[in-house]
Amino acid sequence: MVARTRSQAAPAKAPAASTAPAATPATAPPGASFEPAVGRIPILRVFPEVDGGRWPAKGYVGEVIPFGALVFREGHDAVGAHLELEAPDGTVTDRALTRTHSWDDEWRGLAQVTSEGAWRFRIRAYSDDYATWEHNATIKIAAGIDVELMFALGARLFARLAAETERPAAERELFARVEAALRETAGPSAERLGLAYGPEVTAALRERPAQSLVSYSDWKPLRVERTRAGAGAWYEFFPRSIGAKQAADGSWKSGTFRTAAKRLPAVAAMGFDVLYLPPIHPIGEAFRKGRNNTLDPQPGDPGSPWAIGGAAGGHDTIHPELGTVADFTYFLGQAKKAGLEVALDFALQASPDHPWVTEHPEWFTTLPDGSIAYAENPPKKYQDIYPINFDNDPAGIRAEALRILRHWISFGVKIFRVDNPHTKPLDFWEWLLHEVNATNPEVIFLAEAFTRPAGMQALAKVGFQQSYTYFTWRNTKTEIEEFFTSISQETDAFFRPNLFVNTPDILTEYLQFGGMPAYRIRSVLAATGAPTWGVYSGFELIENVARPGAEENIDNEKYEFKARDFELAEAQGRSIVSDITRLNQIRRAHPALGQLRNLRFHGSDDDSIVVYSKHLDGEFTPDGVADTLLVVVNVDPHSVRETTVHLDLALLGLAPGSSFTVTDLLSGSVWEWSEHNYVRLDAFTQPAHILHISHEGGTS
Repeated sequence: MVARTRSQAAPAKAPAASTAPAATPATAPPGASFEPAVGRIPILRVFPEVDGGRWPAKGYVGEVIPFGALVFREGHDAVGAHLELEAPDGTVTDRALTRTHSWDDEWRGLAQVTSEGAWRFRIRAYSDDYATWEHNATIKIAAGIDVELMFALGARLFARLAAETERPAAERELFARVEAALRETAGPSAERLGLAYGPEVTAALRERPAQSLVSYSDWKPLRVERTRAGAGAWYEFFPRSIGAKQAADGSWKSGTFRTAAKRLPAVAAMGFDVLYLPPIHPIGEAFRKGRNNTLDPQPGDPGSPWAIGGAAGGHDTIHPELGTVADFTYFLGQAKKAGLEVALDFALQASPDHPWVTEHPEWFTTLPDGSIAYAENPPKKYQDIYPINFDNDPAGIRAEALRILRHWISFGVKIFRVDNPHTKPLDFWEWLLHEVNATNPEVIFLAEAFTRPAGMQALAKVGFQQSYTYFTWRNTKTEIEEFFTSISQETDAFFRPNLFVNTPDILTEYLQFGGMPAYRIRSVLAATGAPTWGVYSGFELIENVARPGAEENIDNEKYEFKARDFELAEAQGRSIVSDITRLNQIRRAHPALGQLRNLRFHGSDDDSIVVYSKHLDGEFTPDGVADTLLVVVNVDPHSVRETTVHLDLALLGLAPGSSFTVTDLLSGSVWEWSEHNYVRLDAFTQPAHILHISHEGGTS
């Protein structure tokens, strides 16, 4: 690997180097000269790339990203490929790529991005003149064919290399000695070839190849954001429930930002990085929903926080029952003191009582009878919410949305969870996120986009840093393997998953009927499957009773206060706080889990035992030692499973036939493992192993 600044010379090239022109149409006007879209050495399917470069590929600080392309040429001569990766400060890193398999033409390599900003990269391809000569010389000289011709060709090659002034002087001197040895006709062939095949030569040419016919891909954009955009642990709670008190007559007094702040140390102690709050704004009275989403609220029912707006104000106002601006500022300060970032909900919708309804009626859809259309997702109806019509006054709505975001950013809020972005125009989000990130690149947007793949992925392409996913509904071995493969290897150039295990609206059948084992299993999968995962308060207490006919908790916190006794649940064994805490400790201690694109599956003989690894080479770890974790999970929460797991040792950074020590980071057990290993996982006592593989001697 070579690093240089933009103004420094590129690696040594042969005099006749050629460069690929920019792509041109396949047809040209009559009489116009046609310019091929490929260079002398073809470079195709460059990655990472998003829709042909229409949007930049994504990375986050500390992420290790695979780069590569298809590189080939006519005939049998060898080719090579390098990555040229340019940081925002102009420093260019030059890395050799390797051929993925002997039978295909994909070349790839890994590089780590280390700073925020606009990066770019391109692939350099070339005819590898040394590899071509070495291959031919090895075969022909051993067979006694064209012996002196091969020596002469080799001498001419090394004479050329010795004359390349861009090379270090010691290297040029080495190549001159090789030329002399090859021209010496008296000695045995093996001695004449020895220096040309030696480790000094191969090391030098690995760094600075013997290249000719040099061709380049176009520069490709790469946007690198702060680490939290791609890695972190989220926790969600309703501040109104923290410290809420119920009187003898059944009425409630809301919790406040001051009472909610008392919960922050416990959230931080579990190892979470981000605290997400549902909307903190005034809630409408008109058509307010009652407990369990009923249409007949009782006195004191607080309503859904997503029914935003009332007499006290709208999206730029704090609900009076939660406190004042000073109380909110105090809460933010206490969160920062605990090591937590606060994420606010950004829900572009309004209750019938929102000031917008009278001030900007054009922002809503008016029906033929004169009423305003409320939100629907048939058969679901949300009478307490008016959706925004983005087409009557798009400029006005854009300006207001940007004003609201900048209002909360001024308080120091840098993360927003966006409610139902797929129900708003895509061009609106592309504009809004661009405007925010142009002045505040540190701001992160999480898309709550439970929608079809095209819409979900498009939101990520136009700027959303993270997205909710289908993870909550992927529970079988086959489903998990397909889902994890998709997020780590198919959409990884632009889509960053946030694996929330539950939400106020999602309580899957797996959790409803799987008991505590199901909750522990889902925690392990989420915490190790992606760099970002999330938990909605109550998950750690195994809250699993569903409202009849709905995939959500009964007595849903969206519509009522919910007081939880975390200490009592822990004392009664109804809590997995210790499990969650341990998972977050493991995540912080092992940088391999901070990566998305390194997840690979291994085999097992049981259809409920999932096996996958996350490996990070020592080149990219803080201590220079490879970090490798092997996760083995019984995804059947009702059984004990015994099976043999089968490992691809190369994916673990290990040599074929290796034996190695594994330590279970959940139980502390230590075993000696090899390629095939017996496991027994009891869903009721230990449903998973998270095995750390010992790499003796440093980088694997």
